[in-house]
Amino acid sequence: MLNYRHLYYFWMVAKEGGFARAADRLEMAVQTISAQVRDLEKALGHQLFKPSGRGVALTEAGAAAYARAEEIFELGQGIASEVREAGSAQVARLTVGLSDGISKLAAHALLEPVLATPRLRLVCHEGEFDELLSELALHQLDVVLAGQAAPRNPQQRLAGERIARSALQWYGPSSLVRKQARDAFPQSLQDLPVLLPTVHSPLRATLDLWFEDLGVRPRVVGEFEDSALLAVFAARGMGVFPVSRMGAQDVALVRGLRLLGDCPGIHEEVHAIWSRRGQHHPLVRQLLASAQQGGAA
Repeated sequence: MLNYRHLYYFWMVAKEGGFARAADRLEMAVQTISAQVRDLEKALGHQLFKPSGRGVALTEAGAAAYARAEEIFELGQGIASEVREAGSAQVARLTVGLSDGISKLAAHALLEPVLATPRLRLVCHEGEFDELLSELALHQLDVVLAGQAAPRNPQQRLAGERIARSALQWYGPSSLVRKQARDAFPQSLQDLPVLLPTVHSPLRATLDLWFEDLGVRPRVVGEFEDSALLAVFAARGMGVFPVSRMGAQDVALVRGLRLLGDCPGIHEEVHAIWSRRGQHHPLVRQLLASAQQGGAA
């Protein structure tokens, strides 16, 4: 086991640039600090400091150790306030994982049922589906929102349900969305520059099949994991793009986009996935209850 007290003294010496300055800062004897750092060097098997003028400088090994120590003690400095907040029940914290396959423009609509919670602290992490499920299993997340259902893996002990199923629409800049293009939709997609979600999105496979059934070969000029980026690049004139009606609620925030047409028969699904411990989180239960009462369409 790494001795974190030794690591702390090493960190202070590196920050202060010398053993004497670190000893003054910590109000300890120089010999004590030096002995602690030597013990750390023995444990790690590498010299961490080298002489530099009147002080010391980090070796290559020391620089690597310092980078990690910096992360560790920055995190440690936040523990007291987080514990204090949790213990006083002043903050309602919800940590959500957003799979890179779902529409981020829909995230606000999906989380809206809990946004009015007093003293809410909402933390959103974006990542790949499998990575987020691992974090969920380790209780680093309270819930994951994804475009696919929870896998059947008894070792992970995860559960989930579909919380939204939203029809798809196409939007684009006014320079591209003209009457002729709207009247000829969806065949007009053959002649328009098209922006699509990447293959990471379950929606992409559905769209590819839809194009094939229509006999339309779109001119794809961009692929994005984030639907918000789709909207931004579309608004700058790059192309037209699909978005769920949930996400379309926030499309209005991006100026210059107009509705091209509805996409009948195509829907984006969103699933909430949680661990056994997460199912008792009051805000997770509130999200699921709201979805059962109505949900997005």
